[in-house]
Amino acid sequence: MVNNSSDKHNHQVHIRSALKNLAGEDKILDLSETFKVLSDPTRLKIVMALTKDELCTFDIAKVLRISESAVSHQLRLLKTLRLVKQRKDGKMVFYSLDDEHIEDLIRVASRHISED
Repeated sequence: MVNNSSDKHNHQVHIRSALKNLAGEDKILDLSETFKVLSDPTRLKIVMALTKDELCTFDIAKVLRISESAVSHQLRLLKTLRLVKQRKDGKMVFYSLDDEHIEDLIRVASRHISED
């Protein structure tokens, strides 16, 4: 017996709708890289530590209990993807989130995993 349920459902409408929701290939790659970078626990902790205040490498290292060298390495990756930015004050370099969207992303994801 043939299942005729597809006769009652216009797949083309849903397919076109899904296709409209897909971003361009470049955007998909950029989003994928952002999520990949944030999938590392150390980098995610750095981003979370920077949600309210800017911090220098020394402060981040103390918060995360890792070496300044390790923090610097992770910050380079986060800067490359424009997740964090830096500000120099004399010899000191302070880091903060690049914009409020990064904090929004973390807040929404946190809310998502907290839902039961």
